[in-house]
Amino acid sequence: MSGGYDLRCEPWIPVRLLTGESTRVGLRELFERAHEIGDVEVPLPPAAAGLMRVLAPIAARIAADGGKQLDDPKTAAIIDDWLDLRERVLKAGRFDPTAVDAYFGRPDLEGRFDLLHPQRPFLQDPRLLAECVDAKGAPNPSGINKLVMGRPTGINGAVLFGHFTDTAPVPVPAAEAAWHLIAQLYYGPAGQCTPRRITTERTGSGDAAPLRKSVSYFAWGPELFTTLVLAVPVPQDVGDWEEVDDACPWEEDLPDPLGPLAPLTWPGRMLTGRFRHAALLVPSPDGRSVTDAYLTWSTHQPPHQARDPYQVLERRFDGQFQPREADAARALWRDLDALLLKDSRHDHLRPPALEHLPRPLRWPVRAYGFDQDGQQKDSVWFKATTPPVLQWQEESDAHMAHHIHHCHTTAEDVGKRLDYAARIAWKIATDPAVDLSPKAKITLDRRKPGPWASAASSRYWPAAETTFWQLTRPGTGSDRAGRAFVDVALTALDEAIGPSNRADIRVARARHKARNLILALLRPAPAAD
Repeated sequence: MSGGYDLRCEPWIPVRLLTGESTRVGLRELFERAHEIGDVEVPLPPAAAGLMRVLAPIAARIAADGGKQLDDPKTAAIIDDWLDLRERVLKAGRFDPTAVDAYFGRPDLEGRFDLLHPQRPFLQDPRLLAECVDAKGAPNPSGINKLVMGRPTGINGAVLFGHFTDTAPVPVPAAEAAWHLIAQLYYGPAGQCTPRRITTERTGSGDAAPLRKSVSYFAWGPELFTTLVLAVPVPQDVGDWEEVDDACPWEEDLPDPLGPLAPLTWPGRMLTGRFRHAALLVPSPDGRSVTDAYLTWSTHQPPHQARDPYQVLERRFDGQFQPREADAARALWRDLDALLLKDSRHDHLRPPALEHLPRPLRWPVRAYGFDQDGQQKDSVWFKATTPPVLQWQEESDAHMAHHIHHCHTTAEDVGKRLDYAARIAWKIATDPAVDLSPKAKITLDRRKPGPWASAASSRYWPAAETTFWQLTRPGTGSDRAGRAFVDVALTALDEAIGPSNRADIRVARARHKARNLILALLRPAPAAD
């Protein structure tokens, strides 16, 4: 074993065992004990989402039955054969320890899992030490704060999550540095970066990472073994992939930054081969922490157009599909119909990783998201887990899937009406010139929404979630959804406006108008002529 920080055996991944005990494991132990592990507890959701994409192709290399591995392209070419193989792997209940040892003991991978290896560090490019230099040829690192998500960068960076500045950098334990490395490769920013000189040109800009501003959904099994097997993406249009060897970055030579991209093969390059950033960590003398880092571009070639297997696609205004963007204000239950319904009927496409799941489907969904813009701004990351909702996929329980869709659609419609009604109410209460006659049209100024809409929305959505889960109980009819969500909206509106005994006549009229706008949702639509 090489010196440094070997991720195969160093305890860098926090996990919770089925016994309830929390511990840390290396990659080898994680796969050997996957059937004893209940959850991965990496505290950084962007790192956890990236880690799942690193673990999935390794699981595909290790999981096998009858001499066939889950990443076998010949088996993958016939989807029914691949699904049968996965079913047999799941029935085994654990990864074969011999297969685990065989993969992590491969001679060609020696040193490749070492986070701080001097020649071939894990998921890093050692050439940056010579290529990221200033005009005088001196090393030009990006700074440790550039690596660690949540820390301010630059001399005037805002101090939000701790008193970290570039003038007094604080080293990061090697385990945490591994988390942030993975997070940067999958969610890193676009635009200006540390310049990298390969030819006579010194370029200092790059593209956004492949998962930037996205949310990922995974079927979450009762133990990690099932979760990882289900995370191996179902083969999609394998085509001529059999003709090209699949590889992950630690399994092949360093790519030419100026050359064409390697073919996008399944599952390794699909999940781990689309990075737009290159990184290099600078270790402390004892190799237990990271004191500095280089972060720059890895390629300027146009990215492969690939369907990520863990993302929902939704239809844009122009009819094209794009990944659903992460929104910290949007609770996971509002995405359930996109995870349960078949693609053909609605304006979204279900994540391929949630297709062709084996029965029974009494599993939850785990979501990891990072609310960001497309360039540099990071807002909030989040993790959420549903109850065991996959049992309600349309293929298994069409009635329940459509009931959930109806409840969600009703909640969204009521939420939109509440926002509109609260804005109308504020306009009536604060503008004496508003015509309150029954047929008068009230024009809203988008620049002046007033405080009631935001206050009502912040009260509505948490209460609507409670109501939603109540409506999913057995025997609850869809006909109750409209009345239930309207009641929630009326309560939220009243709480946002405040007690009626403190309101003047215009506020009372505003409240009455807004309530009628919401109650109108319960009235039957007028019959067509």
